[in-house]
Amino acid sequence: MELKVIVKDKDNDGRFDPIIKFIRTNWIIVPVDFTNRESLTVNMLDADAVISMNWTKEFPPAPKLKLLQLQGAGVDNIELSSVPRKSYVCNVYEHEVGISEYVLAAMLQWNTEINKHDSSLRRNEWTGSYLCGPTHKELYGQTIGIVGYGRIGKEVAKRAKSFGMNIIACNRNANKGDHFVDELMPMEELSDLLERSDFVLLALPLEVNTVGIIGSKELQQIGENGVIINVARGGLIDEESLYIACRDKIISGAIIDTWYNYPMESYTIHKPSRFEFNLLDNVIMTPHSSAWTENLIPRRCKEIAINLDKIFNNEKPINIIRGPVK
Repeated sequence: MELKVIVKDKDNDGRFDPIIKFIRTNWIIVPVDFTNRESLTVNMLDADAVISMNWTKEFPPAPKLKLLQLQGAGVDNIELSSVPRKSYVCNVYEHEVGISEYVLAAMLQWNTEINKHDSSLRRNEWTGSYLCGPTHKELYGQTIGIVGYGRIGKEVAKRAKSFGMNIIACNRNANKGDHFVDELMPMEELSDLLERSDFVLLALPLEVNTVGIIGSKELQQIGENGVIINVARGGLIDEESLYIACRDKIISGAIIDTWYNYPMESYTIHKPSRFEFNLLDNVIMTPHSSAWTENLIPRRCKEIAINLDKIFNNEKPINIIRGPVK
């Protein structure tokens, strides 16, 4: 017996190749152009699984579908009610290590200003040296407030603690702390976290009740000495409010890895926001790259292979977002 899994042809760039190494059952991987309605419709008819970060009510029928497997963690582009009722919807994680290292690197860069010192000395200027200040900051003794204390938040806390930082966090479940977090509070106490933090990290999912969770009021609470870091989803922060807060120095600045406008195709020249964040010197901008490490793909492919094997053997998969609906 052979089962069929569909992947987007634009994702067929080698990122799923390790699945073949890890899989133990008989699957055929079929790249399909999801923009070609006719081809997608035909291939969906006998697809046993689909690997995609998107699913809408516009998708054609998939009567044999047993698994919609996301190749990432976020479900904000999945209309669960439109996914065939008899199928599982599962995601993967494995991005915590890369993102947490990114967060520590970004905070270190913010405090040490290594990039600015490098640029200055290349012009034979010694600004920032012991010969002629100003001094730069240390992470030691500073406070990071983590909004959403899940997999990413916990990995960041583990690393931040080793730098001597104070760790406070807000989470929907304020009972799931550990020895890395100094104080875990409910989301209702977000204002307190914002006011006490030198760095505010957003590490929570984008859901109906978290869209725009950070607006002008919250940015004012962070204040002129605070830095906000977004590695989750752009929509968690009101776009215009963030721009104004950085431009007018309402906050010290922002480290932004997740944005508001994404290109439809890879490598396309495309502005990440309708505002000119690129002209602000108190913003570090990266193109949703924090998790994109050389080890991420093999780890995720191993998890995907586990689920394909389980589906093939009629077993319950892992990382279930939604099970079959009766």
